[in-house]
Amino acid sequence: MKILIINGVNMNMLGIREPDKYGSKTLKEIEKELYSFSFELGVDIETYQSNLEGEIVEKIQSALNNFDGIVINPAAYTHTSVAIRDAISAVNIPTVEIHMTNIHSREDFRQKSLIAPVCIAQISGFGTESYKLGLQGIVTYLKSQVS
Repeated sequence: MKILIINGVNMNMLGIREPDKYGSKTLKEIEKELYSFSFELGVDIETYQSNLEGEIVEKIQSALNNFDGIVINPAAYTHTSVAIRDAISAVNIPTVEIHMTNIHSREDFRQKSLIAPVCIAQISGFGTESYKLGLQGIVTYLKSQVS
């Protein structure tokens, strides 16, 4: 089983960006933990981050026939990107949307996700654990589809 983990705009600034909301771990530290966790789950993962919407769309499109599932933290693109939403819909790969903060308790403009309706689930508010929960969730979902 192969899972693609995508991080959107500004996620490369983790550890520096608003540590009161996002903590002090860098994206590289989170990815290192995810690789270790993926070994425990017995799955292969690939991580990807871009600040450019079109590059994220291209990465999603390249997942077709190459990945069994996607975990995505679209970050600010959650609220604005019809393009990312359409790419997820087009490849039809089971996808879990994740967020470190609870987007539903933040500013009004952050409470609406354009991405969630084309995902099998959304996880938010658990800090860096949201990534592990998203990965565990997609793996559990995919295994249930096989049996």
